[in-house]
Formats: sequence, C-alpha cells, structure tokens
Amino acid sequence: MSSITTEQGILHYEVYGRGRPVILLHGWLGSWGLWQETMAYLGRYYRTYALDFWGFGESGKKRSTYTVNDFVEMVAQFMEQLGIVRAPLVGHSMGGTVSLSVALAYPERVSKVTVIGSPIDGESLAWTLKMAGYRPVAFGVYNMMWALKLGLRVAAPRITRDKRWTQIIYNDLSRTTLESFLISIASLRKTNITGRLNELKIPVMGMYGLLDNIVHPDQWKPICTYVQQLRIERFERSGHFVMLDEPERFMLTLKDFLDVGVGQSPDPVHSPG
Repeated sequence: MSSITTEQGILHYEVYGRGRPVILLHGWLGSWGLWQETMAYLGRYYRTYALDFWGFGESGKKRSTYTVNDFVEMVAQFMEQLGIVRAPLVGHSMGGTVSLSVALAYPERVSKVTVIGSPIDGESLAWTLKMAGYRPVAFGVYNMMWALKLGLRVAAPRITRDKRWTQIIYNDLSRTTLESFLISIASLRKTNITGRLNELKIPVMGMYGLLDNIVHPDQWKPICTYVQQLRIERFERSGHFVMLDEPERFMLTLKDFLDVGVGQSPDPVHSPG
C-alpha cells in the first residue's frame, strides 16, 4: 500500500509492474480494487498505478468537497509528485469523465485516454444516481445503508454477470462518507464536457457495454462526433462493468490501444464482438 501527502489529504494508490506508466481511475463509490485483475495483466507490460479518489477507498476523507474538478487536480498533483511527466489515463464511469477532464485541463500531461462506461454528459446517468446527488435523498440513503445494500444485491444480476461484484461494492461503500457519496455524484450529474471534446488532440478510446443501465450506453456517440483520433469498442454482452463482464476481451483491447493507439480501420466504430 502506497500513499502521498497532499494539501488536501492523503492520496492512496497501488502500483504494479515495470515500464511506461499507465494510470487507472475508478468510478463513483468504487476504489482501486476494481482494477486488480487489470493491473495483474497490464503489469507485465506497463507500470500501472491505480488511485483512490479523495473520499473513497483508502484515501483521505477530511475534505469539504469532492467534485470532478477536485479529482482532476488530484490526478495532476499525483503525477507531479511521482515525477510522471506524461501518461495514458484509463477511467471507469466517473473516472473516465475525470480522465477526459484532466486531458482538457493538462493536455501536456496526457498521451491517451480510455473511458469505460463513462458519462460525457451527466444527464446520461440513471435516474437513481441523479437522485443521489440531492442532499435529502443522499442523507436518507446513506443512513439506511442496510436498505441500499439490499437494493444492490437485488439489482446486481442486472448490473453485472460477475457474482463477486456485490461484495466488492459492499467493501467500497463501507469506506465512503456522506459528503463524498453526495458531492461527487452531484458534481458528475452537472458535468457536461461534450462541447470541449473537439479540443482533444490525443487518441481516445471509448468502451461501452450495450447492456449498461447505469450510464446510457449511447454515450459513445458524442465522442464520435467531436473527437478526431478515435476508437470505439462496444461490448454486446456487458453492462456498466465491462472489465468484469468480458475481462479477456477488455484486457486485450486495452493493451492493444495502449501499445498501438488508434486502430487502422477507416471506420472508427468497431462492431460489437
């Protein structure tokens, strides 16, 4: 377990492998633990870093705010302190939105971005997640954690085919605070980077599960409209957690993008596999 100290609190991360750096960012209510299998695979070829956002996992929880912009600055501070001049960013869900936002705010820092089930427009979130961004709702849900866990257990088969997911999300939920729970999703709901995507001059890959009921699965479309160096992969057997539902294809596709960049096909949208 590794960490750095910032003015905003402890930033926890895990690192594995040798070679060029790759930075992995988790989604809302998650932690670095989501990336364990990905790190084990990519670590054979790259030095992989998986971060816990402030307010989640093992990172500090004494901040007053946990917005998307806060997490953008967190990634920039992490890279600065570890001496990572430039690297690809890989983000799941909220982590992908943060990754694209880092590339827009610090273009010299980011060489490529992969987003996995990420909202480009926060209005694409499922209504249940958008409701969690209102304080009375968040307060009620957070203080009835047993009911939230029961709901997640019931919904789990419609979210992912991986039977381990329920325990993973339970563990991660136990390490959030009311403020990180509330502010992060409220900020994500209000974030819309569609109008700035044409500023990106780096390769971008979007990976979206056709069965996603957390973020609308058509969020790859604005990327196609505005990003020039583009690769889109749609997973017909996956929901929101592509890396759990189709792990082999996910890891091979991610490594191929990191190794080569944008594919050679003249059609930027790859058919579902």
